[in-house]
Amino acid sequence: MKNPKVLYILISVFCVFAIIAGIYAQFIDGDYTPTNSSQHGDDSSEKDQVQIGKEFEQLFTNTLIFENFDSTGIQKLNSDNDIVYTIYEKKEENENYEIDLHIPIVNIKSDLATKLNQFTQNNFVNKANDIMKNTDNTKKSKYSIDYIAYINGDILSVVIKTAFKEGDSAQRIIIKTYNYNLATHEEPTLNELITLKKLNKNEVNNKIKEVVSQAHNEDLALQNMGITQIYMRDLSDPMYSVEGANTYFLGQDSKLYIIYAYGNSEFTSKMDIILFE
Repeated sequence: MKNPKVLYILISVFCVFAIIAGIYAQFIDGDYTPTNSSQHGDDSSEKDQVQIGKEFEQLFTNTLIFENFDSTGIQKLNSDNDIVYTIYEKKEENENYEIDLHIPIVNIKSDLATKLNQFTQNNFVNKANDIMKNTDNTKKSKYSIDYIAYINGDILSVVIKTAFKEGDSAQRIIIKTYNYNLATHEEPTLNELITLKKLNKNEVNNKIKEVVSQAHNEDLALQNMGITQIYMRDLSDPMYSVEGANTYFLGQDSKLYIIYAYGNSEFTSKMDIILFE
C-alpha cells in the first residue's frame, strides 16, 4: 500500500486598528481559523468559541476512535484492518509541490462504502495526482489530506480535511463528512442524528442561525471599516437549517458537529462550527 502506484488508483485608535490588522492578516495568509462555534446549553463566551475551534483543529489524527464496538459481523474489504484505516500516506516536498497525505478508506463491503470511497478518489486523490504532476515551480502548491473517524453506537462518522494553497493565493480548506449506519448500511440524515442525540430540531435551527448571524455581523463590521478581502455569508441561504446542512458528524462521546466550511465551494479557510455536547 506504500507504493505510489496505489495513489493513482485510489487516489480610529491604534490598538483597534492593530487588532483589525491582525484579523485581516489571518485572512490574507489563508490560515485555518474557524470563525465561530457554539455549545449546546449555556451561551458560549468568546473564549469558549475560540477554544472549540482550536480543539476542532486537533481532531485530525488519522485514526479511528471507538469504544466497545464489535465489528465481527461487518464484512470488510480487508479483514486485517479496522473499519476505517489509512490506505495510503505520502509526505514529499520539492520545488513544485509540498504534499502530506493520509488517505482513508471505509473498509466495508457495501454499496454505500463504495460510493464514499469513490468520492474520496474523485475529489481528493485525483487532486493530489494533479498536484504531483505540476511542473510550474513559479507557483508551488501545498496540499494535505487528514482525517478522523469515530464510532458511536451504530454510527460511523468519517471527517476528511484537505488544505490547498497555490503560490500566494489564499489557502482553501475543505471539510467532507461521511456518516454510515453500521446496522442498516444506510447514510443517516442530520435529522436522525438530532433525534439520536435527543435534541430539539427548533433549538438546533435557532443555534445555527445564532452562530452564523453573529459571525456575519462581526465580518460586516470589519468590512464597513474598509477591510474588503473577507468572505461574506448569505444568511438567506437554505443551508443554514437542519434540512439544508450537509456537513455534520458525531465526534467523540457522541458530540454533534455541524460544519459550514466555506472552502468547500470558495477559496477560503473560513468556517463556522456549531457544537452540541
